[in-house]
Amino acid sequence: MSKPLHGLEGLRVLKKQIDARTREAERLAAEAREREAAARREREAFALAVGPVTRLPERGRATPQRPRPPAQPLQRQRDEQAVLKESISDEMDIESLLETDAALAFRRPGIGPDVVLKLRRGAWVIQAQIDLHGLRRDEAREQLGAFLRDASRHGLRCVRVVHGKGNGSPGRQAVLKDVVRRWLVQKAEVMAFVQARAAEGGAGALVVLLGAVPAA
Repeated sequence: MSKPLHGLEGLRVLKKQIDARTREAERLAAEAREREAAARREREAFALAVGPVTRLPERGRATPQRPRPPAQPLQRQRDEQAVLKESISDEMDIESLLETDAALAFRRPGIGPDVVLKLRRGAWVIQAQIDLHGLRRDEAREQLGAFLRDASRHGLRCVRVVHGKGNGSPGRQAVLKDVVRRWLVQKAEVMAFVQARAAEGGAGALVVLLGAVPAA
């Protein structure tokens, strides 16, 4: 530990310390004055380059809000386009597309007859079904289209469509039975269909094989 200084020597050390602090304070003050002078010179040079500036008088005007552009119903337009693209007709003649047997089965070109045979034998497990029995024609068409889209989206391969036998219809005519076949033939995801076996609905239902929808 250093010993405290006394007398003349102590005064000399104290004076040196005071002088050092004074010089440091003067140096900092000089730097501050220089910075202020440099800033002043920059302001003066800018004012000289721009020229005199006059503030505009306050008129108390409010800034108007620009009207936002009307919202575009893009999702609804996409939905409507999808409906048009996937629309199915009641009047399409499909007699030439159906197999000439009692059950009037259907297979798309490129699908072999063995596929129809396997469908009849229950080679594929039915993964989902929709019951259209009792619905009006327009309701049945919309629900069938939505069902097939959802089934295809989830990768289902085999589904059942129940259309009824027409026992409760006027004249006991199976109205949906005929139009459902027309609708299915027009759906790109439908690869084939056959009349269901007796245990699966018989003449009142169809077993439908689904596949990937071709890219547009």
